[in-house]
Amino acid sequence: MKSKAFMNDIKEKSPKELVAMRKKLKDELFTLKMKNAIRGLKETHLLGALRIKIARINTVLTSKTAK
Repeated sequence: MKSKAFMNDIKEKSPKELVAMRKKLKDELFTLKMKNAIRGLKETHLLGALRIKIARINTVLTSKTAK
């Protein structure tokens, strides 16, 4: 998913949905980190991509809760 489309998608979601989405992504990131630790991860670029998605969700959550 492109970054603009992803940002538009998460801006429309409620804070509760964003927290659930962040939890799911963090679990996926943990799994990928474990695979990378045992050299079983071929697509290491996914680690950075997931971190960026989590950061974007955190940014939107902060702006929604500040209002």
